[in-house]
Amino acid sequence: MSDARDALVRLRLDLAYDGSGFHGWAKQGQSQLRTVQAEVERALELILRVPVELTVAGRTDAGVHAAGQVAHCDIPASSLDTRSIDGDPTRLVRRLARLLPEDVRVHACTFAPAGFDARFSALRRHYRYRITTHPRGALPTRVTDTATWIHQVDLDVMQATADAFLGLHDFAALCKHRDGATTIRDLEVFEWADVSTTAEPLTFEATVVADAFCWSMVRSLVGACLVAGQGRRPADFATRLLGETARSSLVPLAPARGLSLVGVDYPDDDQLAARAASTRAMRTREEIEPI
Repeated sequence: MSDARDALVRLRLDLAYDGSGFHGWAKQGQSQLRTVQAEVERALELILRVPVELTVAGRTDAGVHAAGQVAHCDIPASSLDTRSIDGDPTRLVRRLARLLPEDVRVHACTFAPAGFDARFSALRRHYRYRITTHPRGALPTRVTDTATWIHQVDLDVMQATADAFLGLHDFAALCKHRDGATTIRDLEVFEWADVSTTAEPLTFEATVVADAFCWSMVRSLVGACLVAGQGRRPADFATRLLGETARSSLVPLAPARGLSLVGVDYPDDDQLAARAASTRAMRTREEIEPI
């Protein structure tokens, strides 16, 4: 009979990273391109001395940041039975801090509840997009997380455009095509705010929340609002886009550096497995993200 310590346990990791130096979240096969997944898996494998494969809530693209990313991995329980960890996954946080580069941090590591899946159990993802229209660009201290748009915009027009996107729609005009992937999403929140200060005038933030996002969707939503706010698109621009069935050339892709994944919502523990099963049934032929 196998020892219970050889049984697999699932860990939940909550992490953050500055995407500036990464070629996105997902590792690229045998490629030497630097990715967040590869860095975190490498560090975990050095500590646990077993192969580690991470599943993530949102596969962010090159240059996109995260403050509230969530991932999980399945490992033998015995791999946690070391002097420095002593069966307690929370102790991995300190060990990982010593091994990981400064632009990626794991700030929590726990045993995942039964039925938890970082990707499929998620109810919704929260993104924030930060941009300045000041002619000097972003402050040097904010240049990695604040994009620059060199044209002045009307915030009311941008919000009206954002409002028109809300709800359950086919966002094909704002997503990169993927074979077999649906572009139907439920956009729950899309709000613009003026966050200007004396030091950072003409600075705006968008909060974007949906059940999931297809490839390039958030940056396209932001781009659509920017060109509308600049006065380069008609008042019914968003409505027209929602009636299209292919990626629109009229929608620019906003720069990656302004985008951050700031949170992922999950149901109560007793609903995790059911949520994962229902989401997996809808998305078995599709890849969610990169954003």
